[in-house]
Amino acid sequence: MSFRRKLLAVFALTVSVSVGSVAWIVLVLSRHAFERADAERTAALVAQFRREFQRRGQDVVRRVEAIATSESVTRIALALNRSAPDYSSYVGEARALAESQHLDFLELIDAQSVIISSAQRAARFGYREESLNFSSLPGDAFLKSEELADGARLALSSVREVRVGDKSLYVVGGQRVDENFLASLELPTGMRAMFYQNLGTGFSPPLLIDASGVVRRAEPLATLIKEVQEQRKEGETNIHWSSDAADDEIVHAIPLAGQNDQLLGILLVGNARRPYVELRRHIRYAALLAGSAGIVLAIVFSGWAAARVIRPVEQLADAAREVAAGNWSTQVAVTSADELGELAESFNHMTKELLQQREHLVQAERVAAWRELARRLAHELKNPLFPLQLTVENLIRARQHSPEQFDEVFRESSSTLLAEIANLKAIISRFSEFSKMPQPQFQRVQLNEIAQNVCRLFQAPEDGKRIDFKLELAEQMPEIAADPDLLHRALSNLVLNALDAMPDGGKLSIRTYQKGGLACIEISDSGVGLTPEECQRLFTPYYTTKTHGTGLGLAIVQSVISDHGGRISVRSEPGHGAAFLIELPRNLDKLEAAQQARSTSNAYS
Repeated sequence: MSFRRKLLAVFALTVSVSVGSVAWIVLVLSRHAFERADAERTAALVAQFRREFQRRGQDVVRRVEAIATSESVTRIALALNRSAPDYSSYVGEARALAESQHLDFLELIDAQSVIISSAQRAARFGYREESLNFSSLPGDAFLKSEELADGARLALSSVREVRVGDKSLYVVGGQRVDENFLASLELPTGMRAMFYQNLGTGFSPPLLIDASGVVRRAEPLATLIKEVQEQRKEGETNIHWSSDAADDEIVHAIPLAGQNDQLLGILLVGNARRPYVELRRHIRYAALLAGSAGIVLAIVFSGWAAARVIRPVEQLADAAREVAAGNWSTQVAVTSADELGELAESFNHMTKELLQQREHLVQAERVAAWRELARRLAHELKNPLFPLQLTVENLIRARQHSPEQFDEVFRESSSTLLAEIANLKAIISRFSEFSKMPQPQFQRVQLNEIAQNVCRLFQAPEDGKRIDFKLELAEQMPEIAADPDLLHRALSNLVLNALDAMPDGGKLSIRTYQKGGLACIEISDSGVGLTPEECQRLFTPYYTTKTHGTGLGLAIVQSVISDHGGRISVRSEPGHGAAFLIELPRNLDKLEAAQQARSTSNAYS
């Protein structure tokens, strides 16, 4: 991936992470704020309900007390002190009293819990009231279940005792807790109050009401209501009314107990999540819009930064490639005074220093090369010159002291002189050959064929040594442009070195393969191996590990491979043999240049 794309990716990622983090933080904070506001509004609504419940209760208490102190009730209480009062004469009293005080329920009950008169069910007179405990009467209003002809209803009731003489009369009155009661509550926007009349076991949808009457879809609230029925404590849940999250509602349930601590009702406070969901959607849309705008800005900014930063860097990279190619005088333009400008100035200073150092290095290498050449020549010429000197001296002595033996000495000395002169000529020929290495004549060749020819050349046993040749040639090796004669010579030198490294025989392997766009050939042996120091100096001219050698064989191999634009390397350990690896480019572009050179040569010949 280019630096330009990396820069764009970094900018885009930074914008995305920043916008995403801000959006996430805002969402979390808004959720906490909504939950806190929801809890506060629920608590406020519950407090309002309790205040309204208490206010209605106080009103019921006042109305019941007014009835208890009325003349009609006092008259009925006096009649109870008679020996055998007639309860049927009071059937209509309770209804009249209830209407006078606007009560929905009213019953007059004697000390034995017998109903004297009932406003809601006149036929109940003479029956016993089992739901109330008159031994401990509450002073405040309380919830009470009232049995009607069409079923039970909840009432906010109050009980007052009227005692005249030795007997007591109890006045029990109340008002309905229904949709009118819920409608009287002032609810904030997005909230609603519901009331479940717990008049039986389990869950019954018709018993769940709100300000408009029976709740139409009560089933989703069944689990919450049953949980409150079983645990007798407050509960809360999120109700999913539809697949749209905006229709969700957080419902808080509060149990309401009667006189004997029995659960008679459940107040449900619903808080719509639509404002929060819509706010969350707006935040997401805003984050998406901000992220998109940020990415567009990142693209623009990365383009500007690329033009500002990458172009000078690319110029430096091109200049560095030119330096690597050998043009050490390359300079780059300094266009700014910032760090990039300093880098360009440092690069220019570096190339100047490299040029100076190269000149010094070339001079030093030239002197070192001449010294090494002189040393090697002196060493190589010293050996045959000594026997030449001795031979000439013997001839002079024989001429002076033994003329009669001069002819015999002359014949022997002539043979020695000719042999040593031939040796001198061979030495000079080897040095001359190395100095006159020809340039490659590129043509299409198959590396496998060259490897096979070299293998055939050395497969015959030498001096009784047993060499196990192993040839591993890759299938479908591509053609390369090379000089077959020079490559054959280089491979032959490597094979000869491998054979010399195995004086008692061994294994020699030649393998070809492809690596990337390179054609590779590897020659390995099981010989004595080389030390790391020897591996480092192995391709140095005139360096040899042999007793009798000029040190030019591997130098010639390296020269051939280098002229082909390739690379040769060695890996070895003492006692574990050595492996020489040659990597050659295909060089197909040099075929056309070689063809043009031959055409030009033919035209002038």
